[in-house]
Amino acid sequence: MNHPNALKELSTSTSFLFGRPSHHHHDAILGQGIIASSGGVAELKIDDYTGSFAGDVILRACFGSNYAQGKQIFLKLRDLQAILAQVLLLQWIPGIRYLPTKSNMRMWRLEKEIQALILKVVKERKQAKSHPDKDLLQIIIESAERSDLRQDTNSFVVDNCKNIYFAGYETTAVSAAWTLMWLALYSEWQHKVRAEILQTCRGPWPDADMLRNMKTLTMVINESLRLYSPAVIVPREALGDMKFGGINIPKGVGVWIALVTLHQDPDLWGPDADKFIPERFANGINGACKVPYAYMPFGAGPHTCLGKHFAMMELKIFLTHMLSNFTFTLSPKYRHSPFMNLVVEPEFGIDLFVTRL
Repeated sequence: MNHPNALKELSTSTSFLFGRPSHHHHDAILGQGIIASSGGVAELKIDDYTGSFAGDVILRACFGSNYAQGKQIFLKLRDLQAILAQVLLLQWIPGIRYLPTKSNMRMWRLEKEIQALILKVVKERKQAKSHPDKDLLQIIIESAERSDLRQDTNSFVVDNCKNIYFAGYETTAVSAAWTLMWLALYSEWQHKVRAEILQTCRGPWPDADMLRNMKTLTMVINESLRLYSPAVIVPREALGDMKFGGINIPKGVGVWIALVTLHQDPDLWGPDADKFIPERFANGINGACKVPYAYMPFGAGPHTCLGKHFAMMELKIFLTHMLSNFTFTLSPKYRHSPFMNLVVEPEFGIDLFVTRL
């Protein structure tokens, strides 16, 4: 993606106008449909709800008024993601991706179906005289039409729609789920965040200024992302022969940064590196760690995640609404088992008791 407007919107997220979503679409997820009356209690796998919310948000941000068609595409992308997770390690065997294995044939079929569905929406957009939504798909189409691309326009649009889904759906969903797990476990922090939300928010939905002023909520999210960053690694590639720390790295060699090791290193974070202590971020990221670049849930440097600010805004809105309406406690059914499935997710889900305020 190289269109300036797309990059600016994704990297700053100063507006809530992606697809102009109506909030009533999220009522069942954001509290209106979970428990109807004050004091009501339900036992839920909260990651099912965070997944529904994150999927709906990224779907509307990308496809806007083409929501129904977009949902078809995203369901197939989820199937593709599940296959990729199963064969992730095998992909490093030279040549295996070209063999007609059962998994490869399923991936090839899904990729063709996904491409056909996306291009159908693109064709309809181009045939329409005007399009009311300035969603990400529209920005991608306009970017492809205005740019001198080395790849063909169709591949550019399809690849960027895939990137937005893979980068923006499950990462946000699991981050929201892990944060609620921590708040259910540490009730004192849940009370602090709720008090801040109730004091800061003036109305049912927070605006951008209110979100920026929620320091305690930001600290909690940052600490949750430190302990359970959705990404397992940050991959980079040597663009030329280089020497780093006495090690010769030839051009083309992949360099993987292991975030779990980096984010929980006692030498960088102190002896309590494995503990949930949000106040370590009281003075921001630079004050939390001896080396600021050691905190990189969204990557770092010029290749940092374009959707960082969008994701943080989405997390804050979701948690603000949920904590304004509910209290959360861990269920005895909950089994703590972080599991790598392209992202770090709860293997058995996160079982919580949810009580309506």
